[in-house]
Amino acid sequence: MEFSAENKKKVEEILTRYPNKRAALLPVLWIAQEQFGHLSNEVQAYVGQLLEVPPAHVYGVVTFYTMFHRKPVGRFYIQLCRTLSCALMGGDNLLQHIKERLKVGENETTRDGMFSLCTVECLASCGTGPALMINEKYFENVTPKKFDEIVTKLLEKSD
Repeated sequence: MEFSAENKKKVEEILTRYPNKRAALLPVLWIAQEQFGHLSNEVQAYVGQLLEVPPAHVYGVVTFYTMFHRKPVGRFYIQLCRTLSCALMGGDNLLQHIKERLKVGENETTRDGMFSLCTVECLASCGTGPALMINEKYFENVTPKKFDEIVTKLLEKSD
């Protein structure tokens, strides 16, 4: 297991911006996740060895940040805010709609591998909830109808 030539160059460039290798852990993990799809124990060990960081430290970072995945996720990773503000604006109903529309539970991936669903503690959209993220794209004031429109567009683009 190793980075592609292109990603090796990216890592080398990233290392020039930090005072030591350990400080580059977050961006290098991000590159690893993009290349390998998720951060398995093997990928974590590879990054730790590359950056001269103990495996336990890498694991601690990976498990702390919700942006990192230790298991494979769908092509479209849906994170729905579950805080009180979003719940009061329809977040609970939206969660139920998403589960029914995609036929998936929380922390699960659809059978076709297209969508994964999880709830997160806060997306900092308390005045414009319910909020969700799909991959790195942010959506606010999401209703079941708006969600269906988003999914339709995603599926059209993925064909």
